[in-house]
Amino acid sequence: MAKGELLSTKFSRKTLLIGVHAPYNKTDNIQAYYDEFINLAITYGVTDYVNVNVKLRTIDPGYFFTKGKLTEIKEIFDDGEFDDIIISDMLSPQQERNLNDLLDCPILDRTRLILAIFEKSAKTAEGKMQVEIALFEFAKTRVTGHGVHLDQQAGAIGVRSGPGETMKEATIRHLNRSILTLKRHIEQLDKARATQRKQRISQGVPQICLVGYTNAGKSSILNAMTNSDVLAKDQLFATLDTTTRQLVINGKKIGLMSDTVGFIQQLPHQLIASFQSTLAELSYASLLLVVIDIADNNWKSHIDVVLQTLDTINVEKEILFVFNKIDKLTKKELELRLSQFGFFAPYVAVSCIKPNGLNPLKKYLEKWKPKAL
Repeated sequence: MAKGELLSTKFSRKTLLIGVHAPYNKTDNIQAYYDEFINLAITYGVTDYVNVNVKLRTIDPGYFFTKGKLTEIKEIFDDGEFDDIIISDMLSPQQERNLNDLLDCPILDRTRLILAIFEKSAKTAEGKMQVEIALFEFAKTRVTGHGVHLDQQAGAIGVRSGPGETMKEATIRHLNRSILTLKRHIEQLDKARATQRKQRISQGVPQICLVGYTNAGKSSILNAMTNSDVLAKDQLFATLDTTTRQLVINGKKIGLMSDTVGFIQQLPHQLIASFQSTLAELSYASLLLVVIDIADNNWKSHIDVVLQTLDTINVEKEILFVFNKIDKLTKKELELRLSQFGFFAPYVAVSCIKPNGLNPLKKYLEKWKPKAL
């Protein structure tokens, strides 16, 4: 990042987007990874950009890019008169500092980019506090040595060093205190949520949670199934805050249906940790609807990311795979993919656009019998 910036959230200038095929990236479809990265940048607010893709055989510990690739990038950057750079992968603090010093421009890696999108997308007080915790946790990793962003702006955020205390130590102390305060506020919300949960369980009301890759159509399904008006955009991370509505099908009360934050590959660990209290609600769900955009060519890897994330947060519940957006496929494409669905049972294939496109899901839930929590 440029000196004096904690996390830039405005990109109105010319931006160089660098998609990286790193040796640790085992995706079967690298182009889908590049496309997703560009969509993240656009969601962030980038409008004037040029994208280049780089394949790396090794990662340089100091600069991330090898010497030859770094020379190529510097030439592209200088010739194109770019103002900013966004990189598709995560950088270490040292790599970020070195690239910033070498190229003399703001640098955003994948972590900063996703954090900035979350910051922009959070609407409720709890969502904003959770994102703020993730931002502060990330900021702590960047408080090092001379010439680093937070050291220089510590005074601007109200930090005063005490006797024998360096500005770095004072900044970390300030961040830790801010994190603790935010966590205490969230704990109060958790207590209220626990009371509501206890009442729901005692009354035998099942909870059905929509989970899935970002932009898979979870909010659209919630809206259509419960006649709600939750924000549903064709945009990554349009929904961060959990929304719960009563689910009634053909006059029968099925239970409560909740929408949750979308997952993505290489989701920053700070965000998983800060949203732990919200994601923990999945542990009390009677059924998880794993929503997958079946029209996305990378749908299988999206399932892997969702299941791996659920494993990371120790959630193991009954699952129904909901393959969404079948309206975007031709008849032949749908038949081909349907032949592969057997690996993901039970499942339903649905569309929020087609008339009666959600009937398979409605029929499944009408017959579904929740297990005791």
